[in-house]
Amino acid sequence: MSSGGRTYEAAGVSLAAAEAVVDRLRAAVESTGAEGFGAFAGLYPLDERRFLAATTDGVGSKLVLSRRAGRLRDAGRDLAAHCIDDVLTTGAEPLFLLDYVAAHGLELEQVAELVEGAAEVCREAGCALIGGETAELPGVYREQELDFAGTCVGIVDRERLIDGKRCEPGDIVLGLPSSGLHTNGFSLVRALVGEDDFDADLLLAPHRLYLDHVRGLRERADVKALAHVTGGGILGNLPRVLPEGIGVELDWDSWERPPVYAWLDEQGVAEEEQRRVFNLGIGMCAVVPAADAGAGTVIGELV
Repeated sequence: MSSGGRTYEAAGVSLAAAEAVVDRLRAAVESTGAEGFGAFAGLYPLDERRFLAATTDGVGSKLVLSRRAGRLRDAGRDLAAHCIDDVLTTGAEPLFLLDYVAAHGLELEQVAELVEGAAEVCREAGCALIGGETAELPGVYREQELDFAGTCVGIVDRERLIDGKRCEPGDIVLGLPSSGLHTNGFSLVRALVGEDDFDADLLLAPHRLYLDHVRGLRERADVKALAHVTGGGILGNLPRVLPEGIGVELDWDSWERPPVYAWLDEQGVAEEEQRRVFNLGIGMCAVVPAADAGAGTVIGELV
């Protein structure tokens, strides 16, 4: 593969196009009375005291490699952890998850493994898996391929809500370690792997669930904002929870990266591209006052 092919866009995914779509969708969403568009989870005022927090996401093209490696149960874990982690960014406790499986042709064993994997994480999180949908769409999906998506709903008291509005220059950014690539950047990873054999332990480590991490951190520190590091890397996600005019300076050498990032180095994926696409070993960022810097691994500061 030429060096020009070692980018996300060359692998078929344009982050710029995705941003343009989001800008157009904003007006439609806000016309319904919704607020907070662009956050990791949407908020609905349940009553005067509580919000429901909800998010929808999918495993994406990681599923292609998961199926090849016989690790669809782990892909189910990926989905539940990703959706629950999005809800956690608001300070909410997860209530329930719904899933959606679509394929060219459904195979019972594959569907069962996906749902059983999701159920494992839901049990860990105290989150009910209350239902879902399966669909055979041969005109949409290639033979053998499938898709897995989910919606998670949580609940949070207003006084426990985390919304980033209190963030200010001088606050510290703490980084919670990732298990690896989590569920983003796999169109590029697949292009690098091609049809060759690959190290599934290295590339397909399940998405980390941060529920206990966040609960523990909130006991030790005043958590002002939480950012789930998904597509777009740290710099594409942390600003989503910061007030306008607030930026971040990161110390990229302040944490140890999982071995998969050395593999990306060996494949010729440039540092700039890795920062733009992947989490680089930080799966969740927390903004806390400087006085709480001892509560975790400091990776940056707000400016």
